[in-house]
Amino acid sequence: MLEELRFGEDGLLPVVAQDLNSGAVLMLAWANREAIELTLRTGWGTYYSRSRRELWIKGATSGNRQRVVSVLQDCDADSLLYQVEQRGPACHTGQPTCFHVPILGSAQPVGQGVLERIYETVLQRLAASPQDSYVARLHQGGIDRILRKVAEEAGEFLLAAKNGVQSELQSEAADLVFHVLLALAECGLGWDQVLGELGRREGRSGLKPPKPAG
Repeated sequence: MLEELRFGEDGLLPVVAQDLNSGAVLMLAWANREAIELTLRTGWGTYYSRSRRELWIKGATSGNRQRVVSVLQDCDADSLLYQVEQRGPACHTGQPTCFHVPILGSAQPVGQGVLERIYETVLQRLAASPQDSYVARLHQGGIDRILRKVAEEAGEFLLAAKNGVQSELQSEAADLVFHVLLALAECGLGWDQVLGELGRREGRSGLKPPKPAG
């Protein structure tokens, strides 16, 4: 497949790194053939520095590495998309993404609206065929089966938190939240109702951050 890639006259092509979990665009970098080959072989995001004229592994010095999960080429075969599991901030400034300076509008929070979209998808899958949908299979087993799954995921989340492995904790937290959303949908409680309750608690329980002095 590398033979199909169309490198520029300098032997480089642009690579966009995207967070696999949130969908956020993390950074734009450049890669030559050797950098791409190393990425495919090692699984770590590897690029070519035009200023230093050398290969560099993302996070080799900072520790903010990128585990590359998939590599996609665009329709013209002259750029690539790396979908990655980002460890730490992607930007050298400490920001989660390099694209954080607004020119028009303002940057949207990473993951904004994700839970709402997942909840809507769960509602759609509840009516699907059990043979085609994990959600539908759990639904067919009734509320008790779903609640047992929530309890199971909660236990795995607790173990991950106890072990202190960030990647494991992230994964188990996502599993738990997903199954909580499924239980809410099964019980007919909308996600917006949960957000409304949190908003009321924020207002009456002093959860809002304190105003700066002066």
